[in-house]
Amino acid sequence: MAETDTSVKLPSDQQENRNHPTKWYRSTFYNMTILGLCNFAAPGIWGAMNSLGAGGAAKPHLVNAANALTFCLMVISCYFSSVIVHYIGIKGALIFGTIGYAPYAAGLYTNNRFGTEWLTLFGAALCGLSAGVFWMAEAAIAIAYPEPWNKGKALGYWLTYRLSGQILGGAINLGLNADRDKAGKVSYTVFLVFIALQACGPVVGMFLNKPSKVQRKDGKKVELSIVHNPWFEIEATTKLFCTTRFLLVVLWIGQAVFAEAVFFTYLALWFSVRARALGSFVSGIVAVICGNLLGNWLDYKRASLKTRARFSFWLIVVLQGAWWTWATVLVTRYRVNSPTYDWSSRGFGHSFGVFVLLTAGFQMNYLFLYFFITNLAQDEPEVIRYAALLRGTESAWQALSYGLNSITVFAEVGGVYFNFALWGVAIYPAWSVLRHFSDEKDAVETAIESGAGIPEVVDTKAKLPAGGIARKELNF
Repeated sequence: MAETDTSVKLPSDQQENRNHPTKWYRSTFYNMTILGLCNFAAPGIWGAMNSLGAGGAAKPHLVNAANALTFCLMVISCYFSSVIVHYIGIKGALIFGTIGYAPYAAGLYTNNRFGTEWLTLFGAALCGLSAGVFWMAEAAIAIAYPEPWNKGKALGYWLTYRLSGQILGGAINLGLNADRDKAGKVSYTVFLVFIALQACGPVVGMFLNKPSKVQRKDGKKVELSIVHNPWFEIEATTKLFCTTRFLLVVLWIGQAVFAEAVFFTYLALWFSVRARALGSFVSGIVAVICGNLLGNWLDYKRASLKTRARFSFWLIVVLQGAWWTWATVLVTRYRVNSPTYDWSSRGFGHSFGVFVLLTAGFQMNYLFLYFFITNLAQDEPEVIRYAALLRGTESAWQALSYGLNSITVFAEVGGVYFNFALWGVAIYPAWSVLRHFSDEKDAVETAIESGAGIPEVVDTKAKLPAGGIARKELNF
C-alpha cells in the first residue's frame, strides 16, 4: 500500500464543532437514553433473572442448557443481522430484537412455578432468534450515534441501564426472599414483574430516532444504513471476520464473555436464596461504578489514545488474573466441602467478594470491547458489520459457556479453570492488535480540534468514517 505524507489544512466542514444546535429529542443523549431503556427492558432484565443464579432455579442445569440454546441461535441471527438492517433499517432491527425476551421470562416463570421445561427451551429459542439482531443493532447505535469526545461516557451511560435491570431485579428479589437463608429456587412472583418490563421493550424502541434524524453537537450526520444487496453483506461480513485483526481479538472476546455463565453458576451453587439476591443487587452497583469510571477514562483527551488504550488493557488483564486466581482457590475447596453460604455464615465475605468483582470485571471488559471495535471500524457499514461480528462471537462463546456449565463437574470447577486458562492465552493476540492504537490517530484528533494540518501517514484510498479519521491498515 502506498503511503503519502500529507500536511494539509482541514476543510472547515471537518474541523471540530461542539456547539451545533440540537433539539433535545434529537440529541445523542436522548437517543442513548432510549437505547439504554431498551437495554434495560430486554437484556437488562434478562441479566436480572440470570444474576439470581441460574435464572432463579434451584439447580442450574436446565437454565444453563436453555441459555446455551439462546446463544447458539444468536450466532446465526447476529450473522444475518446486517441483511435485516438492509430491509427494515437499524431502528426496525432494534425493535425486532426486543420481541423474544418476554417469552424467555415466561418460560422461567412456568418452570419455577409449575416445573414446565418445554416453555423454558421454546422461550430461549425465540429469545435467541431476536436477541442476536438486538445485540448487533444496539452495539452499532452505541458506537455510531455519540460524538467522538463522548463515546466512552456514552458507552458507560448506556451499559448502566443493563446493570440497572440487574440491580432492580436484585432489589425486588431481596425484598421477596429476605427470610430465605437456605439454598433453593427464588419466589416465582418476581418473574411476573420481569415479564411485564420486558414486554415494554418494543414500545420503548419506537421512540428512538432514525440515524438521519439524529442531531449531534459536532453537526455531523449519522448514516447507519446498508445499501448493498444481502449477498454482498454476507460476503463482506464473512471477509471481515477472516481478517487477521479480528481473528486475533476472538480469544479476548471469549475470556471476557465466557465468564458470565461461570460466575452466575458459582452464585447458584454455593449461596442461599437471599445471598443470591444480595449478590445481584450489590454486584450491579459495583459494576456500574467501575464501568462509568472506565468510560470516562477512555474519553480523557489529555492522555493520548495510546496511553488510554494500553493502561485500560493492562489494568483489566491484571485485575482479571487476580480474580481468577482467587476463584480457582475457592472452587477447588468447594468441590470437596460443598458449602452453602448465607450472609450470616462464617467465610461469606471472601466467597461473596469474588462474585462481585468478577461481575465488575465483566462490565469493564464489555465496555472495552466496544472501544476496541470503535478503533477497528473504518466507515458506517463496517460499524454494523463489526458490531454483528462482535455480538455473534460473544454469542458463540456464551453458548459454549452455558452449555458446558450445564455439566455438573464443569459447573463446579471446570468453568473457573477454563476461563482462567482462556484469560492467559488471550492476552498476547489482543495486545498485538491494540498496540497499533497509537499516535497516528491522536495526530488526526488533535488536528481536528485545532484546525491544523494532518501530520500522519494516510491511505489515499481510505474513506473517512463518522469520526472524520482516516487510518492505514494494520500490517501483521
